[in-house]
Parts: sequence; C-alpha cells; structure tokens
Amino acid sequence: MQEKGTISIHTENIFPIIKKFLYSDNEIFLRELVSNAVDATQKIKRLSSLGQYQGDLGQLRVEVSLNEEAKTITIADRGIGMTAEEIKKYINQIAFSGATEFVEKFKEAKDANELIGKFGLGFYSAFMVADKVEINTLSYQDGATPARWICDGSTEFEILPGDRTERGTEIILHINEESQEFLSQSKIQEILDKYCSFLPVEIKFGTKTETEPDGEDEEGKPKYKSIEKDNIVNNPNPIWTKAPADLKDEDYLAFYKELYPFSEDPLFWIHLNVDYPFNLTGVLYFPKVKNDFEFQRNKIKLFSRQVFITDEVKDIVPEFLMLLHGVIDSPDIPLNVSRSFLQADSNVKKINNYITRKVADKLSELYKKDRTSFESKWQDIGLFVKYGMISEEKFYEKAKDFALLSNTDGKHATLEEYRETVKDTQTDKDGQLVYLYTNDPAKQDSYIQSAKAKGYDVLLMNSPLDNHFINQMEQKLEKTSLKRVDADVIDKLITKSDTPPHILTAEQETKVKELFESAVNKSNMRVEVESLSPDELPVHITMDEFMRRMKDMAQMGGGMNFYGSMPDSYKVAINGNHPLIGKILSADGDDTKAKLAKQAIDLALLSQGLLTGADLTEFVKRSVDLI
Repeated sequence: MQEKGTISIHTENIFPIIKKFLYSDNEIFLRELVSNAVDATQKIKRLSSLGQYQGDLGQLRVEVSLNEEAKTITIADRGIGMTAEEIKKYINQIAFSGATEFVEKFKEAKDANELIGKFGLGFYSAFMVADKVEINTLSYQDGATPARWICDGSTEFEILPGDRTERGTEIILHINEESQEFLSQSKIQEILDKYCSFLPVEIKFGTKTETEPDGEDEEGKPKYKSIEKDNIVNNPNPIWTKAPADLKDEDYLAFYKELYPFSEDPLFWIHLNVDYPFNLTGVLYFPKVKNDFEFQRNKIKLFSRQVFITDEVKDIVPEFLMLLHGVIDSPDIPLNVSRSFLQADSNVKKINNYITRKVADKLSELYKKDRTSFESKWQDIGLFVKYGMISEEKFYEKAKDFALLSNTDGKHATLEEYRETVKDTQTDKDGQLVYLYTNDPAKQDSYIQSAKAKGYDVLLMNSPLDNHFINQMEQKLEKTSLKRVDADVIDKLITKSDTPPHILTAEQETKVKELFESAVNKSNMRVEVESLSPDELPVHITMDEFMRRMKDMAQMGGGMNFYGSMPDSYKVAINGNHPLIGKILSADGDDTKAKLAKQAIDLALLSQGLLTGADLTEFVKRSVDLI
C-alpha cells in the first residue's frame, strides 16, 4: 500500500542546511552510500555463516552506475535489504534523532565529516548532490515484500510497494543542477579510487576493455582480441588485513607500488597489529629520504574498516614519523573523523604511543640483527631517528642505544661507543669532552686536516636537523660540548695545558696586529695575534660557535630573530709562530709588507668561501704579480 508521511524532525527544514553548509565536502556522499551498501552485504554474509539465512548468497558485490541522460547515480547491493517498517525506522526516524542538536550546532562545526559522523546523517549526505532520492529494497526475511521510498529533499516522503525481485537495496540519486560534475565517469572513478580502493566487498563501476590471446594468424604470429570485463575498482583484501606470517617481502613491496606507483622501493616496513587496548592494523614503510628532501607529508592514509577517512594523521602518528608512508586502519576511530574530534579522542593518544614504541622496537631489532645493513641505511633513517629523539623523550630513551654518529671517514659509532673512542684525546684541560664536527667537509677541509693532524676525530653533521640534534646532545651528554671544526683555531677548540710559547716580542705583536687590521679593513672582522703551532696556517678566519649556531637556527625558523638580523662577525687569528709572519715583518718597505699581509688574509678568506667579486679579482691579479 502507498503511504505518505513526514520525517521525524521538529525544527526547520534540515536539507537546505545540509546542501549549503556541506557543499565544499559534497564528494563524501559516495563514500557514505557505498559504505552503507558494503555494511549491508557483510551483514548477509554474517547471517548466512551463522545459519540465520538459508538462501543462496549469489554474487556479493556493490555496483555503482551512472546514467548521464537521466542524470542519476545508482548504488546497488545484494545485502540484507529493508522492509517498509525498517525504512521508516532507520531512514525516517533514527537518522534524524539528532536533528535538533544538529541545527543548533552546525555553525560551530569545522568540516562536513564532523557533522555527518556525529549526527548519523550518512545516508542524508545524498541530498548534498541530489534533489530527489529513491530507495528500492527487498529484505532477506522470508515473506518480505519489496518497498520503495521517495523523498524530494523536503521533510516529506512517500513509501510505495516496490518491484524489486532480488534481495538487497538500490539507492537512486537524481543529481541536482549544482552537482552536474558528478555525472562524469572520471569524477566518480576518482572518488571511488580515493575512498573505496580497499573496501572489503568488491565494488563494480562500469566495464573496462582488456585484450587476451586469440590463437595465431596465417603467419603464425599471435593474435589478440578485445573483451569487456567488469571494472572492479577495489582490492578487498589488502595486506594489512592479513597475518604477517602469511606475507612475503614481495607482497609488501607490491602493495607499496599499489599505493605509490612512482616511488623507489622502501628501506623496510613495520606491520602493525594490535587488538588491545584498541584495535589497530596497518603497514608503515620507511621511504628513502636524502638530505635534500622536502617535508612530504600526508603520505599515511587513515582507514576505518577499510574505508578511507583522511591523509591528515598528525594526531595519530607522532610528528617525527610524518615522513613515513603507508596505511593505518582502526575501527576505534569513528568513520567520520574531524581533526578537532581526533584530538579529543582517548584512543588517539594510545595509538600515537603504540606507533612510537613499535617503530623504536623495529629499529632496535634491525640494529641488533644486522648492524652492517643498519649502517648502510643510516643516511636515510638517521633523519627519522634524530627527529624522534629531539621531539619524543620516550623515543630518545630507546633510540640512544642505536642512534649512530658518523665521522668524515665514513665510520659509524653509537653515542656510547663514540664517547669511549675520543675521551682520551679530546678532553680539554678543564675536563670537558669536545666533539668536533663539520657540516661542509669540502669547504672546511683545511680545518678538518688541522684537527686530524692533532689526532682528533671530526663528525659529519650535515642533515637539516643536526643543528637541533647538536643542542640536544649537549643537554643530554654529561660534560660534553660540540664545536664546529672551523669555529676557532684547533688549539682553542680543545684547549690543552701545553700551549706553544710566543716567539714574537710585544713590539712585533703590536706591529703585526696593526698591519693585518689595515689589510682586513672590515668592521665585522676582529684581528687577534695568537700563539699557535708553526704547523698551523698563518691566518685563520672563524665565526664563534655560539653566534654561528644561533644564526643557523634563525635561518631555519628557530625563533632566533635577534641573532638572524645581526651581521656576520668573524675572528681573524694571526699565527704569530708561523714563518710567514716573520717573513712579512722582515720584508723591505711598508708597501711590500701590506701586500703580503693582504695576500695572507685573502687566502684565508678564500678557504672559507668569503672572497668574492672585486676582492677576488684583485686577489688573482696580486697573485700573478707576486709569482
């Protein structure tokens, strides 16, 4: 019998609000309706397995079809279906049980996902794109009769006898004028690819043409024929739903290519699988990341029961792991998540902590199992490890045992191993252990060679995070400081008690200082005459470690604006014990003295990449004259 009625809602018409407010997120209508169809399909399978449905299940899949002429989109399933009474209960009443609250709250919501999920309006997202929606359905129950529901976007509906002869439901959307973009095969395919790629029931959308062998031609060459096949848009059994014991490396690599078709193979991966105190499955991959990387976020996809939710996972995945790739699936995160809801959910923090622990355990396992292989990957994974140690105290405690320091000779050592290696040679007269490092071995080579001549080791610290990592090491390691190898002359970086004697008289020292100050003639360069080994260079140009570090951090956006705005300031150290200084003092004529002093200064500037433009041209001309 035919029946008309009014949807149970005691406020103004809700549909214009849905259409207008949710318009920017309107593509989620397809996710909601396909997910509902999948749920209905899984329920009939469950009832059959329990013996509560005796009929033939037939081919269980969800079909999405498009009729551009009729301007309709249809989502059909062979699930449990509904009776007319169930339509009235589930469509007309329950969906709108929160409608009053919805109307009051919608102005405060931050996105459509929050509204749809919080108020149970999944089905009604159809009205974001349709001005009329039909339901044709037949329940699985014995003796059930088909029913048809029609609603034109007002609060009024019609229930009519239906003509469906197969168990299941089809939803027909009559697309409105503002949403004609969805009457495109490519647009529907794009949405299905985004949200439905891994739903647990096959999703069919149209057909596709494939070729297959068809015998041979007269010359014996193979022939092929074109055939039409159903276009199944999803993989119902992705690897994160399987047990790790049933998977091989090739399976993980193949799935990675499925997710990221144009990427290099990952270094390794972590299979997540936990059912207490929350449910979580997934696979996280460590990609190859070099020092010239850009922070490529949004590479981890969040699913709930194989339905894609979002790729903004910053509240679920620790910040330092945002460069990982892969998938996380948790039914304990509501289907329609919003960022504000995620932050408030108690499971989110637990999941975040679990992932941190799993990553730390995996890295520790790799280090202990095959250190050589671990060291070969360090250039890529070191970035994650250092970022984690800086940002997560719990991760630091685990990672300090497998984090590696690398020196300029390409050797690796853990924090404890390195301390043992250098403590006897690099402890200064005050008992402070000094780690020397370079961030540009080519540019700072002369300083590295000076350090090595003293028997010192030099660390390579040239990743984008090393400024911060250096600061953390100084905070965590007892009586230890880090100094860039060109921050001062080597004897001042690690001060020993046996400073070489000064061979210049006080008068000669004054003369040298005046001579070189005149040759430098720059307000940001301070000249000092020092007592160094005769084997050291005659002139060193350095920037104080603290000042340079503050300026580097300011450049990286570290909030050090005061230091970032200050001009560069350098120290010019004249090695009073070097033979060249004596030669300059004894040269004939003030002009020759000045020219030789200027040459020595320019050589030091050149070694630091500070000699440019007209000064460099003048240096080349002077060099030719001197030769």
